[in-house]
Amino acid sequence: MAYLTDIEIAQANEMQPITEVAKSAGVDEKYLEQYGKYKAKIDYKLLDDSDRADGKLILVTAITPTPAGEGKTTTTIGLADGLKRIGKNVMVALREPSLGPVFGVKGGAAGGGYAQVVPMEDINLHFTGDFHAIGAANNLLAAMLDNHIHQGNKLGIDTRKITWKRCVDMNDRQLRFVVDGLGGKANGVPREDGFDITVASEIMAVFCLASSITDLKARLSRIVVAYTYDDKPVTAGDLNAVGAMAALLKDALKPNLVQTLEHTPAFVHGGPFANIAHGCNSVIATKMAMKLGDYAVTEAGFGADLGAEKFLDIKCRYAGLNPSAVVMVATVRALKMHGGLAKTELGNEDLGALEKGIPNLLRHVSNIVNVYKLPCVVAVNRFPTDTDAEIALVIEKCKTLGVNVVLSTVWADGGKGGEELAKEVVRLCEEKNDFSFSYDLDCTIEEKIEKIVKRVYGGEGVAFTPAAKKEIARLTALGYDKIPVCMAKTQYSFSDNPSLLGAPDGFTVTVRNVKVSAGAGFIVALTGEIMTMPGLPKVPAAERIDVDESGKISGLF
Repeated sequence: MAYLTDIEIAQANEMQPITEVAKSAGVDEKYLEQYGKYKAKIDYKLLDDSDRADGKLILVTAITPTPAGEGKTTTTIGLADGLKRIGKNVMVALREPSLGPVFGVKGGAAGGGYAQVVPMEDINLHFTGDFHAIGAANNLLAAMLDNHIHQGNKLGIDTRKITWKRCVDMNDRQLRFVVDGLGGKANGVPREDGFDITVASEIMAVFCLASSITDLKARLSRIVVAYTYDDKPVTAGDLNAVGAMAALLKDALKPNLVQTLEHTPAFVHGGPFANIAHGCNSVIATKMAMKLGDYAVTEAGFGADLGAEKFLDIKCRYAGLNPSAVVMVATVRALKMHGGLAKTELGNEDLGALEKGIPNLLRHVSNIVNVYKLPCVVAVNRFPTDTDAEIALVIEKCKTLGVNVVLSTVWADGGKGGEELAKEVVRLCEEKNDFSFSYDLDCTIEEKIEKIVKRVYGGEGVAFTPAAKKEIARLTALGYDKIPVCMAKTQYSFSDNPSLLGAPDGFTVTVRNVKVSAGAGFIVALTGEIMTMPGLPKVPAAERIDVDESGKISGLF
């Protein structure tokens, strides 16, 4: 049987005009800024003007990712459509895809099958230009920094201690390390430099955590770009760059409104990676979704040890959000991979491998229930090869934690396949919860990292390199020790070793260095070999993408 591809399904769908979608969401025309027929931005003033009570916030997260796939974004969209089908007023809030993964290995991030947001081609490509604005603001700051040095360096910036990089929203390993300012005195000051991918820029993190233009400007002003010869931090505020950067970002800060295949209103806004940043869509979009819907469904990147931890410990802390329920997405196939089965063998029933892999799911669920004290349901994306015995084993193991398992078929059936999950989520949202963070802000930087490693990852402890210890001491002396920690860690394991699958224990996480993202408001702890500029694979997805004379795009997935 031949299946339609995601893009073929999306292109066969008849979208509603965005004015109709906005009307169904209760958005007055005065807040609507159309970007063509099927996309719009919503003025953030709607938040100030509305006196409507906030809806319930639902987080969708997942087990540790594998090449078998989990379907977190697809589940998020299908759950929202399922809630709509059972008569609930619901909004979705998702991240925007980066062009790097779209043209690289991972592909787009607009859902899949019959649980997608559309127009998927626009969302996966330039969309409304938000990422371009973020890149422009980032690179304006870089240009003003180097110009300050070229024009006499009044602040006494040590060019060996510049921490700010340029960025581009593309996987381009050639740009990781460069030397620029060559060609003589008129062409700048020669120095080592480099590029990050745009989603790794601190501007992206600032953009997604800002609650208003005023807050955005305050955060931009605190960004540390370099240190002086006497080790004092130099900020974007010191360079008088904040006003111009905010001017570039003012329209981008307005959330983007689109729709699912079933016309459920959806915000798609902002897109930091969860393995190097905090992995959540913008605070403004989330709050707007809660203001417009009785239920707001959002997701956080990669496994729950990364996306959910940062959503709860960073985003919810700063934005004052209190989630009502958490959905943990898993597949039998992925759990069997965590149990040691090869990808080529996943179609065969193997209860032994599944039993070995299930502890990965159980640790994630236990973290949500016992560390963060939130109601949780496991959503199993069912594949045709999953046997009844395998499903029964997952249900049995999850019962030991007092958590229900619901089968989801949203990829094949859209909202209809998410109705049972929607009913369980509604039930959980009525439960009282005692939402807690995994650490307190008054802990030291080392203590916060240790609490995450021990309480969330299940590790034995943390090893800090001499470079990390030295930087922690410096940041503590500068007063940056009372803010959250953002772990930069592989997404493929609870540990910092991507080959340790399942639920490893007895491991030590090595922190090789730390850096401050003072504008975003967190300390980044660097572990393993996490890169802030990915490269393209041997056969990039870009080779399959094309457009015909009518403008119809093919090859996106």
